Amino acid sequence: MNSKLTKSEKATLRERAEEAWRVELEESLTEDIMKTFVMKKVGEVGFVEKDRPECGSLDAILRPTKGLICTSDVHTVHGAIGERKNLTLGHEVVGVVEEVGELVTKFKRGDRVAVGSITPDWGSDAAQAGHPSQSGGALGGWKFANVKDGTFAEYVHVNEADANLAPIPDGVSDEAAVYVCDMMSTGFMAAENAGIPIGGTVAVFAQGPVGLMCTAGARLQGAGYVIAVESVPKRQELARYYGADEVVDFTKVDPVQRILDVTGGEGVDAAIEAFGASKVFKQCVMVIKPGGKVSNAGYHGEGEVIEIPREEWGVGMAEKDIVTGLCPGGRLRISRLLRLLENGRLDPTPMTTHTFQFLEIEKAFRMMENKEDGMIKPLIDFGR
Repeated sequence: MNSKLTKSEKATLRERAEEAWRVELEESLTEDIMKTFVMKKVGEVGFVEKDRPECGSLDAILRPTKGLICTSDVHTVHGAIGERKNLTLGHEVVGVVEEVGELVTKFKRGDRVAVGSITPDWGSDAAQAGHPSQSGGALGGWKFANVKDGTFAEYVHVNEADANLAPIPDGVSDEAAVYVCDMMSTGFMAAENAGIPIGGTVAVFAQGPVGLMCTAGARLQGAGYVIAVESVPKRQELARYYGADEVVDFTKVDPVQRILDVTGGEGVDAAIEAFGASKVFKQCVMVIKPGGKVSNAGYHGEGEVIEIPREEWGVGMAEKDIVTGLCPGGRLRISRLLRLLENGRLDPTPMTTHTFQFLEIEKAFRMMENKEDGMIKPLIDFGR
């Protein structure tokens, strides 16, 4: 049998080899490219392709499974933190570990994990002083969709993985776990900062997702009477579900006067601002008793000045404290919140009013801008 190939046969084999090489190269290149949903510039969003992030020695790469859109994403696109060019949006996500750096010891490929919306640099001066969320300067722990690409992508980079990831217990769904990343952590922070005494009184202004978790957190902290201020019927219903004893509709009555009436003119021990507006902050100061606290969780994305009413502040001497905070991050914090879900202390999923696939995220974002169709919190399913 003649084993020699003709020129034509050699050419055919060469073409097949080259084609196979091209296919392999294209597949390799595709793996290194991912879809991301970005802020192209102030007021403009859309999908773009980016290189898959690289994993540092202390870091991890996450394949998202579930995410949430936050109102703060809307604020960002509207210019609240300044101009950004092609910045990947999003900061609430859970998923599966795709890759870890060689110095990561607590996580491995395939682990189900949650990552806090705030991913501090734990060796920073701020962290060592007890303020990890402010590492790297004011709001410096807030990296996703601020100083680095966020989580609305096919792959997500997580700095300091051992410190910023948390394992999701087997009995907790991704749909529930994603709420620990921001909504639960932020809302509970506000309740913790409020210093509510056991059996004390608290007013929570606004019952969006953060406000609802402030209400739930106040009840978990041992508040004896929780007043929620909200006008939207569905949110009023959820406020009662999460522990509000009374709901005040500010479109029907003066919330300040109603809260003073309910407390016999004394005011509440604590007021939580969960809206992000100077008028609401002012009302918080007005309803707390001397020695009380205003705990701010609201994102004040507009205006230059936040008003403090002079007389109700006791001309500066009524011992009314104002406490602020940025969503706490870190493995310990997130693991504690996941424990609440694992043991049935709280179910955040009633806040999910809509579900979208990843490629439908622009529609979800536009609806979130105007809270269309009674939207409270939209869940993004990455299809994994």
